[in-house]
Amino acid sequence: MQQNERDLICGLRAEDGKLKEYGLLDGPSRNGGCTHRERYRRAMRFQGVDRVPNHEFGYWDDTLKRWHGEGLPHEVDTGEKADLFFGFDPVGGLPIDLGLRPGFEHVVLEENERYQIIRDSGGVKCVVYKDGASSIPHYLEFPLKDRKDWEDFKRRLDPHDPARYAHDWEGVRAALENRDFPVAVAIGSLFGWIRNWMGFEGVSLACYDNPNLIEEIMEHLTVFVTTLLAHSLQYAEVDFATCWEDMAFNHGPIISPTMFKNWMAPRYKRITDLLAKHGVDVVVVDCDGNINALVEHWLDGGVNCMFPLEIRAGSDPVALRDRFGQRVLLAGGVDKTQLAKGKKEIEQELERIRKTVESGGYIPHVDHRVPPDVSYDNYLHYLKVKKHLFGI
Repeated sequence: MQQNERDLICGLRAEDGKLKEYGLLDGPSRNGGCTHRERYRRAMRFQGVDRVPNHEFGYWDDTLKRWHGEGLPHEVDTGEKADLFFGFDPVGGLPIDLGLRPGFEHVVLEENERYQIIRDSGGVKCVVYKDGASSIPHYLEFPLKDRKDWEDFKRRLDPHDPARYAHDWEGVRAALENRDFPVAVAIGSLFGWIRNWMGFEGVSLACYDNPNLIEEIMEHLTVFVTTLLAHSLQYAEVDFATCWEDMAFNHGPIISPTMFKNWMAPRYKRITDLLAKHGVDVVVVDCDGNINALVEHWLDGGVNCMFPLEIRAGSDPVALRDRFGQRVLLAGGVDKTQLAKGKKEIEQELERIRKTVESGGYIPHVDHRVPPDVSYDNYLHYLKVKKHLFGI
């Protein structure tokens, strides 16, 4: 976001009548002398802290469009601008290039008035509807099917490609040296990427029909990530790492816990051991769905913060804290469906997790992006109750 855009959003925030009405402009951004960075680090280490960090996951595009008709300024039209407008705590990121290089060429293969059939930069052939009827493309064909295809992907996942290190790293060091906000580094994915490249059906069959190939890919990804991390971590002290998997549905994981334990946990441990050598002891995994059968194995691999804890799928922060104690860190866990119902339900939902939040190591926020069935007033009420209940 450009500085003039930031100034505009901050100006809108300072004068917004709705935020004033809900008491969301009261109080300083720092309480008790903690910087945002100190607060995050202490909160995630079960140490005394002035208040919990104030983070949120984000919003669907249609949600912001709805809220524009209910009082949200029209200038607040992206998630980044919304986070600034609502006053959430800042978080930074260490640049690290984990993408396909080169990516596949984005091409339009077919088009009519209703949709385009494209091949995207990830090599996936899919249908994209023009009327916004579906935010998720309809997938037709995936680029990774066999070992021959994997050889092409390996070329695109070369950790020694000089182009991956083209940042002004000394500039990064200078910019982050005296910061007052936490900084994350991304560590990618061991399964989620493969699922994206093979498709759900393709990766599910490959786990049984060609497990050696799956392990070979995971091993390459482990070397790929650790090589890039070893370089990037020289330039800044990082406060937490983030990985992404999305390998669970509403009743459990896509692959068996035994496969995860044998294939993924030891490789995650190599990545998290490297992070630990650089003082990074908070490793967040972003996985939707019911993750309960995998949590133990993530913890064994050094991945210790579960996010976003989708309640309707059965991933409950209260139950996970009862089961794993301070071994597990938590982020999310506020049932988004309750925000759509009413103020009483919002209050009950936040009260449900209050004691777990107070036990430490837990940043409460909505358990996914806020959907468009949530009214603007209900969301502001949620932020108000969260603020007062958790001392924000």
